[in-house]
Amino acid sequence: MDEIEVSLPFNFEDGVKTYQSKVWPGLALEWREGHLLLEFPAEADSISSAVYGGGAGRLKRAVNQYVSRDYECSNPVQDLENKLQEWGYPLEGCAGLMTAVPLEHAAVAEEDTGSAGIFCCVTAAAGNAARAGSQRSVLAAYRPGTINIMLGIDGWLSQSAMVNAVMTATEAKAAALADLGIKDSENALIATGTTTDAIVLAVSGSRRYAAEHVYAGTATDLGGAIGRLVYSAVTESLRSVEAAKSVSRAQAEESQATQGVDAEVSQAAGGGDAEASHAVREIDAEALRAVHGVHAEESQAAQGVDAEASEAPRSDLPRVTQSGGRE
Repeated sequence: MDEIEVSLPFNFEDGVKTYQSKVWPGLALEWREGHLLLEFPAEADSISSAVYGGGAGRLKRAVNQYVSRDYECSNPVQDLENKLQEWGYPLEGCAGLMTAVPLEHAAVAEEDTGSAGIFCCVTAAAGNAARAGSQRSVLAAYRPGTINIMLGIDGWLSQSAMVNAVMTATEAKAAALADLGIKDSENALIATGTTTDAIVLAVSGSRRYAAEHVYAGTATDLGGAIGRLVYSAVTESLRSVEAAKSVSRAQAEESQATQGVDAEVSQAAGGGDAEASHAVREIDAEALRAVHGVHAEESQAAQGVDAEASEAPRSDLPRVTQSGGRE
């Protein structure tokens, strides 16, 4: 089996904001303000668990909106509808997902099987990884999806094959988490997904391939390709997110280390200033004592001169006797 090529196509530094599908002509994925837009060249059959426009129907586009982890999610359907209107997209024929994964971590993988062209885009993180089938906490409200899969197939599939394709994609996601050793934080068991995953599957219905797919399990060429693409894209998106976290942690540690060095330098400088200040005070005290000493000596010398001068005139004067005469 050839290795699946997976890309992280969006890079603001290089100005890359659009990805054109290599296997579904006219299919485009764009990174726009706060969301990814997957636009189909024509309306496509769809089945999805999208928070907005989910279920079975016809799609012209799918949107994966970025929201912060503290997003207030009491009415996500209305929030998404408001955003779609703000961005100028028609509400009809649109499926909307939400993710707390930064959109630069979107991973894309594609394959042309010879019987269909398959496009896969995944945004994934595992902060709320969970294991299906185990006893765990439940959510009272919607939370933004953590592993979102947008799957597009250029070819003809029956409705049952579309459901089968979603099953295969879900199994591949669970396999990727298992191989990465990602666990449910509540019970330490291997996770099968996260608490809020979502998927959109869109099928062109094109007859350009001489194939009609009525199955999409792992034993079919279609199902095999879906599994490989989803597995690879989930793995790559998760690795990208973890790599970014590692860089952030390293930068935080470096910043703390730098602050510690600055504090030590400041303390050392403060200690040096104190020593210098003490030395200056000592010098000033010695100088002051020296000056006082000089002044004291000068004062004593001056007093001695004055005393001598005072006694000298007295010795030159004639003595006065009691009789009033001179000796």
